[in-house]
Amino acid sequence: MTKGANISDEDMLATAKRRRRRRRGIRVSVTFISMALLLILAAAWYFREQRQEAEKLDQSVTRHEARTLRGHEHIVSAIAVSPDGKTLASGSVDNTVRLWDVSSGQNLATLKGHGDAIWSIAFSPDGKTLASAGRDRTIRLWDMATHLNLAALKGHDSDIEFVAISPDGRTMASAGDDATIKLWEMSAGQNLVTLKGHKDIVNSVAFSPDGKTLASASVDKTVKLWDVASGQNVATLEGNWLLNLGNHVRSVAFSPDGRMLASGDRNNTVRLWDVASRQNLAALKGHKRAVRAVAFSPDGSALASASYDGTIRLWDATSRRLLALLKGHEDIVYAIAFSPDGKALVSASADKTIKLWEVARYK
Repeated sequence: MTKGANISDEDMLATAKRRRRRRRGIRVSVTFISMALLLILAAAWYFREQRQEAEKLDQSVTRHEARTLRGHEHIVSAIAVSPDGKTLASGSVDNTVRLWDVSSGQNLATLKGHGDAIWSIAFSPDGKTLASAGRDRTIRLWDMATHLNLAALKGHDSDIEFVAISPDGRTMASAGDDATIKLWEMSAGQNLVTLKGHKDIVNSVAFSPDGKTLASASVDKTVKLWDVASGQNVATLEGNWLLNLGNHVRSVAFSPDGRMLASGDRNNTVRLWDVASRQNLAALKGHKRAVRAVAFSPDGSALASASYDGTIRLWDATSRRLLALLKGHEDIVYAIAFSPDGKALVSASADKTIKLWEVARYK
């Protein structure tokens, strides 16, 4: 009996200890769950406040277009303003380039020759030549005085996504779905060199203001810098788990002083880079979908970004503050360009229209 009683007492003590441990475990679990719920609620409240503040900011800076041009029969995919600011050129999936008088909005001419969609157009610095390129793998050069086709340059193995002309007008760069960039001599229409290094489609290219560096944006999630004279890749700007460039980088643009580079990516983000140090300076967020195009104002004070969300955002390039949210397009905004005096911004959209925006008052 004594032994049995001792065993029973030990069992009772062990049971009591187990119960106390369970109660402590339950209290700890309840405390942990309560803290987790509080954190979740706090996070939800914070993000809701952030979203509401962003929506209030968007509403406070929302602006609407000054004028709309219509004439293309399909997506307007490319836009450019002549160096004198008098002529607007637009490229479309309807396979045509249209020229417009900026002051009157009248369609001056329709340039035909491409066999498929046009993705990019660019004026030469003297305004005498217009380059256009697209899905037919051809770059066409047009005489702006006669509107005649001067040349049809071939070399890419697939769609040409973008063309850019150097500040001195001597060199043209083209970016293709074949993951290459080609440099061309403008006067002779000769392919000088093919730049290889990207692992996927090259979406955009831009010359630095001094013409010595070329920037390129690719589906391979990188931005590359190239030395134009040697054709060498001198730097690669890419993300990591903290700085994720998204599924791909869609566009690039140099600031007028050449010190900063802007890129737009599928993370709905505009990123600013220091060209000298190759460091990421800022990430501008607000777009609801991928950023399709970026452009600096001629004086470098503002940066515009166009998105698949159908809007254009105008940012202060120094403070990175949102200056204006331009709404009016009913579909993707494919391309944007500032007028040479920086007072106006033009945009091209999948809604088949071109819009002109008065932006000087917002800068």
